[in-house]
Amino acid sequence: MKTRTLGRSGPEVSIVGLGAGPLGDLRLGETEADALVGAALDLGVTLFDTARSYGASEERLARALGTRRRDVVLATKGGYGVDGVADWTADAIRLGVDGALSRMQTDVIDVFFLHSCDLGTLTRDDLLAELDRAKVAGKVRLAGYSGEGDALAWAVASGRFDVVECSVNPFDQSNVDGAIRDAAARGLGVLAKRPLANAAFRFDAPPGAQDVRTYWDRMRTMGVDPSPLAWPALAVRFAAFADGVTAALVGTSRVAHLERAVRAATDGALDEPTARRVRDAWAAHGASWPGVI
Repeated sequence: MKTRTLGRSGPEVSIVGLGAGPLGDLRLGETEADALVGAALDLGVTLFDTARSYGASEERLARALGTRRRDVVLATKGGYGVDGVADWTADAIRLGVDGALSRMQTDVIDVFFLHSCDLGTLTRDDLLAELDRAKVAGKVRLAGYSGEGDALAWAVASGRFDVVECSVNPFDQSNVDGAIRDAAARGLGVLAKRPLANAAFRFDAPPGAQDVRTYWDRMRTMGVDPSPLAWPALAVRFAAFADGVTAALVGTSRVAHLERAVRAATDGALDEPTARRVRDAWAAHGASWPGVI
């Protein structure tokens, strides 16, 4: 699989990463979880993205990777979820990093993201200083912010982060000509989450989940015909090859879906007429639509 450098001088990562949120769902059996990670490795996936809020994802990922941990880039997120500690405090950052190191059975986290906090929280010196200390101590290689809107724009411009993560798909393009362009110009790595738009295209009627419904409504308003491609292939190629994106994070619990995404990415960027059709539909309808957190 094609690889790109994550940030100015970060590690090489595959252009499709595994969004490991589904690993944390205990409805997915241990055997299936191990098989998913194993299949990702066999497909050439070298980037795995998880978070404290993804249930058992960090622990399962560590177990499934085993001795192949050294072959991959591990990203996780925090700022919250530490027992007995208030969320979004310096202690939550410090102990959150330590907890993630323990759960993932590693001596270093390749990327640690502050996870979707608002602008007021993101700009606090005590939190940023704690993240800096984790880097100096060698516990974290790259500091990141995952989020949208004003907070994302500040993170890109601040000079405090090495990587950002934001939503990118045909129905979520607000960052492409803004935060992502600016991040690339400053040498930051960019991870595209929700590249499949939560597979909103699989529904014939309005879905119940709000984030999926948002994408479903946008899809119908934009009225893009993906043919001759299927939506999953178009969406992955759009996100993975959007200017400035380092890698697209495909969140799935199914090996077949991951295989399909990797195959699509190996076909390269969308042809220009198709890409223009998607961009023009966004320009006509989506100027005021924000990124979905």
